[in-house]
Amino acid sequence: MGVVWGVVLVAAAALAWGGQTLAWLNPSLAASWGLTEAEREVDPVFHADGRGEARFDALSLWTLLIAGVLLLIGNEAWVYFGLVGGGIYAYFAGRGISTRLEMQRRNHRIGTANTVRVAYVFLTLWGLVAIVTIVAAVTELRSN
Repeated sequence: MGVVWGVVLVAAAALAWGGQTLAWLNPSLAASWGLTEAEREVDPVFHADGRGEARFDALSLWTLLIAGVLLLIGNEAWVYFGLVGGGIYAYFAGRGISTRLEMQRRNHRIGTANTVRVAYVFLTLWGLVAIVTIVAAVTELRSN
């Protein structure tokens, strides 16, 4: 499972961290690639929230990527990065879903139907990856 889950972590985390880093540094390019909503498609407050979130995510989401790399090379330190990164990704996913649901409930524009659907799918996947990683890391710590 180590190699397979390491590949999953690297792929999922590279997409999240890379996308958020691009959204922070070059939001118009990220929007043209479909990684974030275009400013004209969302309410200004949602756009501002997304820019702030992108900045913070660029500074924090790398932890799960490192966990995946460490798992692939067989370094036992992956569990610590997995716990921290898993917690960050669980928060990232939960906050992203909760914010979108609340803004939709209040009739704020948060993107096209397609971008909103894609956001929910990826946030759910990242949340599941976070939970599985936390469980695997705790299991690994308990077995030692």
